[in-house]
Amino acid sequence: MLKPPTPKNKTMKNHKKIQLIAAASVAAVALVGVITGCSKSEATTAPAAGFTPKQMADALFTVMASDRGVYTKNVVQRLQNEDHVIKASEHWQDDKALPLTAQMFRMGAETVSAKNAGFTYALLSLWPINKQNAPATDVEKTGLKFVADSMGKTNYYATETLGGKKYFTAVYADVAVSPACVKCHNNHEDSPRSDFKLNDVMGGVVIRIPTE
Repeated sequence: MLKPPTPKNKTMKNHKKIQLIAAASVAAVALVGVITGCSKSEATTAPAAGFTPKQMADALFTVMASDRGVYTKNVVQRLQNEDHVIKASEHWQDDKALPLTAQMFRMGAETVSAKNAGFTYALLSLWPINKQNAPATDVEKTGLKFVADSMGKTNYYATETLGGKKYFTAVYADVAVSPACVKCHNNHEDSPRSDFKLNDVMGGVVIRIPTE
């Protein structure tokens, strides 16, 4: 069955959109070295799939943040805080409860790491409840401070060498997207902070992609 021809004006609009997207991408890459300390060549060296490390990291974070936000708002916030059906607990297996949002995120990260998927990610914080989630490398420390100081408005990109291997590392703000996040962190006995508010930066997601 033949498809009807695409209207000329629609084709022209689509072409203009592609041009604008391409121009925006070039401008964003040009700013990477200035804003984040990552050189243009490091940010734009494309792996075999045709994506630059920055493009890949940004796409991955979009999926991670979306899934995490949905779980936080539509599962934990609704079932625990609004409908009072089931609680979320860090001891979720023993308590027959929901895993905390951070635990759900970490389980996903561990699964990806075990599959050698070509990247790793972690949820870290300058104010971790679990000390294992504190930043360990200079890039992690600098990146977490950078996204916190920018109030989550700017991402951080850099390269680092770990174990003799070079990585493109991206840090994205972890924002308190629901009252459940705020309540959990502020009320936890091991939390170093108890003054978080909705939409505050509570930590960051660190994504690493090997570049060699």
